[in-house]
Amino acid sequence: MASVDLIDELRCSICLNIYTDPVTLKCGHNFCRVCIDCLLDTQEESGLYTCPECRQRFQERPVLSSARTLRNIAEKFLISQPVPEDTGIYCTYCLDSPVPAIKSCLHCESSLCGNHLRVHVKSPEHVLSNPTNSPGNRKCSMHKKILEYYCTKERVCICVYCIAVGIHKGHQVESLDGAFEKKKEKLRKDLEMMASKKAWAEKQVQSLQERRTGLQENAAGVTERVAALVRDVRRELEELEKRVLSEISMQSEKISQFVTNLIQQLEIQKDELSRKISHIEELCRTNDPMTVLKDRKSVGEDICQTEQEDNMETMIPSEGDFHEDLIKDRLHKLLDLIKDIPICIQHPEGVLLDEETAANDIKVSRDLKTASLVAVKLNRPESPKRFKYYQVLSKRSFSSGRHCWEVDTSYSSSWRVGLCYPSMDRKSYIGDNKDSWCLQRCNHDEYNKVHECKRIPFQYKPTSDKFRIYLDYEAGRISFYELSDPTRHLHTFTTTFTEPLHAAISVWKGSITIIT
Repeated sequence: MASVDLIDELRCSICLNIYTDPVTLKCGHNFCRVCIDCLLDTQEESGLYTCPECRQRFQERPVLSSARTLRNIAEKFLISQPVPEDTGIYCTYCLDSPVPAIKSCLHCESSLCGNHLRVHVKSPEHVLSNPTNSPGNRKCSMHKKILEYYCTKERVCICVYCIAVGIHKGHQVESLDGAFEKKKEKLRKDLEMMASKKAWAEKQVQSLQERRTGLQENAAGVTERVAALVRDVRRELEELEKRVLSEISMQSEKISQFVTNLIQQLEIQKDELSRKISHIEELCRTNDPMTVLKDRKSVGEDICQTEQEDNMETMIPSEGDFHEDLIKDRLHKLLDLIKDIPICIQHPEGVLLDEETAANDIKVSRDLKTASLVAVKLNRPESPKRFKYYQVLSKRSFSSGRHCWEVDTSYSSSWRVGLCYPSMDRKSYIGDNKDSWCLQRCNHDEYNKVHECKRIPFQYKPTSDKFRIYLDYEAGRISFYELSDPTRHLHTFTTTFTEPLHAAISVWKGSITIIT
């Protein structure tokens, strides 16, 4: 503690370093000669000189008395200080072996060990500083004097002559050490701010990496489950194909055998008829009545067999016995279902609502995700894009690709959600024209699919308040899904799009939020 107190007593209150050539004012306070000279120079213009310690005023520039005893104490104190750590800066005058320097003389541009510091010149211009490899950089390039001050206006280090007679005369200046401490304090604050930003960025990176890992794991799980399901479906389809083809083959063989038997029977019958025809023809050519009348082979035969022929026709199977129409109908339905599975969907980054299109009875949230009905109409400026009542469109339009987004209708019991062309009549509601397609919920809890004013209710009533809208622009398909467990397909509109499409929301009660 005593050593610390002694150091404080040996510090100049202007430069805050150990005294160098200390002098005393009439009031008894001590300062480095160069420090107090520079200060008095700055006070010369006002003609009022004051002590920087006690503020005592002097009518004339005070005479500086050399404080020899204090100088000797300061020099001995510096010499008695422990040898500093080897900083790589060595005494300029110790040539036999490198000795660490404890001070550098800015005037001589040399570094000094304790022994050479003791015998060093004590004149005021020989300013000592902490050891440095480039003491010459601490001199003014114009006046060749020690840089002891900092001009806050020009932001440069200057000497005492720069203040007194140089281009920095009249500028606000600070001591070099004072400016140094201020700059270091600012740098410390900047460092803290940057460290805080860096920590925030690292946290965000970690969060995004964890999210990416979670997405990859989720995608891998979904991929595995879908692949397994597709394999099962493929296996079932192959089994179905085998069964159907086997059944067709069996029926074909059965019918073919049946027809072959009929052909054989008819061939026998044909041969028998041929024999009878020949016999009858022979009788017809005979002129002897007795021969014809005595013949027994043609008596009692039923030559007309119309009924048997009719029965024969009904026994032959028709081509429709293979149920081809039924099989094709079922397979076409399965194909339509497979085509309706949304694949390669783009989730638009932030489907945001466009307040310029919002009716004055619709409030749009700050994040542009929620549309709410308000009791008092808003006073927005008129615009051709603005709806007359209850509706708002998305900022983004969709003119290609596959996209999907989801809406939460938990806080509304009367609404419509869907898509429309930007050319849609602003006095019309989505679904009530040829330019829009939507899903509707009415106050009486009825759900409809709506297009061109045609409201077709769903046979199945949705149980979830969250819905997914899927757009395949090139295929001309708009599909709606209920986000239940499992996800349920509600309806698909199919057409050919002729304009870009915007997401559209109508709210008659409460609010609706876009959640993805």
